[in-house]
Amino acid sequence: MKRVLVLAVTGLAVAAFTTPAAQAKSATTHLAATTDSAARAVTAFWTPERMRSAKPLDLISISRNAVKNVASGLPTLIPQSIPNGGAAWTGGGAVTKTAGRVFFTYQGRTASCSGNAVTSGNKSTVITAGHCVKLEGTFHTNWVFVPGYNNGNTPYGTWTAKSTHATPQWVASEDINYDIGAAIVNQLNGQSLTDVVGAQGIAFNQARGQNMYAFGYSAAAPYDGSKLIYCSGRVFNDFLLSRGIGMNCNQTGGSSGGPWFLSFSEATGTGTLNSVNSFKYNFFPNWMFGPYFGAEAQNLYNSVQAG
Repeated sequence: MKRVLVLAVTGLAVAAFTTPAAQAKSATTHLAATTDSAARAVTAFWTPERMRSAKPLDLISISRNAVKNVASGLPTLIPQSIPNGGAAWTGGGAVTKTAGRVFFTYQGRTASCSGNAVTSGNKSTVITAGHCVKLEGTFHTNWVFVPGYNNGNTPYGTWTAKSTHATPQWVASEDINYDIGAAIVNQLNGQSLTDVVGAQGIAFNQARGQNMYAFGYSAAAPYDGSKLIYCSGRVFNDFLLSRGIGMNCNQTGGSSGGPWFLSFSEATGTGTLNSVNSFKYNFFPNWMFGPYFGAEAQNLYNSVQAG
């Protein structure tokens, strides 16, 4: 299926530091800070001021001329019957530790996304969007995950990526249906990520149309990236260009890669990750879409969590 994507990544701060180009281990893997000295250099690069000034990597936006027509028999309007379309998360719980901001250098400019720590064999796996690890043919550098980020504060540390990964379809052609990425982060102070912040579960090939919660560090107006924002409600199938799922949600750039949870408990802040913030149609600005987590998402997870 041919796609027309309008990418609007503007106003990003120019980075004064870049790491040497890493050698790719495979087509879907990018080796990052693989030595202690490299990890220290990346950590030193991400000062609180640089984190605050990093511009959000915009959600992928699909323009109206990319949508030729709506298939016969499919709905053209989804009722907006959702409890929350985008507000600061004040409920506390596990999600305030497992979710975090992702920072990286993209085409020489500092940028941000979101991500989440998940249960894994290596205790070091972060799930995010594919375009938060690679975009326009190149993997990002200086990649770090900051769980529980709070306005420049890093209460659980800054975790450098040892390697970043994406689905084969995203790496090959940036297919929006497979906009799924992951990172294996280095240990910090001799500890693994999920031993410090905990982990959320993850699921694949689940029934569509369920109630879900979506989280992210939206950093484009009206948000500023300082707080964890959430949306919630019943998701619907994208009836236009992708095979993904959608939600009424006004999160903005910077939320890309943030987790979507099934069976989320507001009391404990725990759920089962089953998609990530990925894209919006520019003519439906209040709808957020994420990829369906099927076999390819599962293959990516299985490969990364065992690494």
